[in-house]
Amino acid sequence: MYIAMNRFKVEPSLAKEFEQLWIGREVHLHKEPGFISFQMLRGPVRDDHVLYASHTVWRSLADFQAWTKSESFRKSHASAGESARKLYLGRPEFEGFDVIQEVSGDGSKSSRAAAE
Repeated sequence: MYIAMNRFKVEPSLAKEFEQLWIGREVHLHKEPGFISFQMLRGPVRDDHVLYASHTVWRSLADFQAWTKSESFRKSHASAGESARKLYLGRPEFEGFDVIQEVSGDGSKSSRAAAE
């Protein structure tokens, strides 16, 4: 599995607008091969920002990369233009992760050795 995350720092007075932008977005991810799930997370409130993170789980890095080149990706990010950028402090910060261990609710575990 591969997890793609973007972290957003949003001015506190614009947090509600930011959340509504995400909640109101047209969703295309579920149509993509290898897509597993998406969460938008609200994190800690600081003096100058509220931290948010988008968290997308993919079957593989290749599936995520294919999505970034798709029409679905372009449609999903059409609303992320200048009007959305005014909500952020700085730029969103991307972080990508290969899942090396997963523990399920039933206690079962799976792991993947580091790439050689």
